[in-house]
Amino acid sequence: MNWNDYRKAVDAIPLSADFQERTEELVRRTAKIAELEKECISVKKKGFVKAVTIAAAVALLTVSAYAASRWLSPAQVADLHGDPLLSQAFQSEDAVRLDQSVQTENFCVTLAGLVSGENLSEWTDQADQSRTYAVMILESLDGTPLDIDDFSITEYTFTPLVAGFTPWSVNNWTLDAGVSLLEQDGALYYLLDTRNIEMFADHTVYMAFYQGRLPDPDIFTMAEDGTIAFAENFEGPQALFTLPLDESKADPAAVEQFMDDSGFDREWFTS
Repeated sequence: MNWNDYRKAVDAIPLSADFQERTEELVRRTAKIAELEKECISVKKKGFVKAVTIAAAVALLTVSAYAASRWLSPAQVADLHGDPLLSQAFQSEDAVRLDQSVQTENFCVTLAGLVSGENLSEWTDQADQSRTYAVMILESLDGTPLDIDDFSITEYTFTPLVAGFTPWSVNNWTLDAGVSLLEQDGALYYLLDTRNIEMFADHTVYMAFYQGRLPDPDIFTMAEDGTIAFAENFEGPQALFTLPLDESKADPAAVEQFMDDSGFDREWFTS
């Protein structure tokens, strides 16, 4: 049987009204460490790999019906924050869905997705400015639920970085960013709100996660070609994702304005 015939056959199977809800619950309850290890390829210091999608057996049950996952989607995260406008933005054609994962120390770090634009959120007085919103998921590899009450949001950093600009010149602090954290089913969800990083789209733009606060030369290095990596001797959980931004959305004039507004000497950005 070819794929099209198989798909038609699956679509013809009658499903009960609560089929999707029951299947999603089954996936949540049966997600074990082994599945995490399949989805998160171990790395030591830097880079990312695409996450393997949900188990093939479950996918076969849901061909043409829906894509099941144990994670909340970025839109669902926005809903839980009481921001339906942002939830709609995460479901729009402008949103970028990544679901890229890195296994580091005892964590699986997943960059779920991001969306950029103006007037995307109801919960910020800067909504009329062009902003980027991104969702990152943090899970423990040993199956221990992560408790938001025991997890300090200030102990770890989730921040954009840009190749060609030092990590200490372009980051959460200089991009006027804010981050919130929520827990669901033992996983932690970061929602980042920052100045629109698409203005740097003609450069390589990263999202970094690490244990620590302000980026500095002890945490990151920048090569002569401007690429950024974690310092060789830096220890602790760390992940560095490269974003697939549309280069046509780059705004050099906005970058110039950002540099002028920073109040720092221009050499500070590249030295």
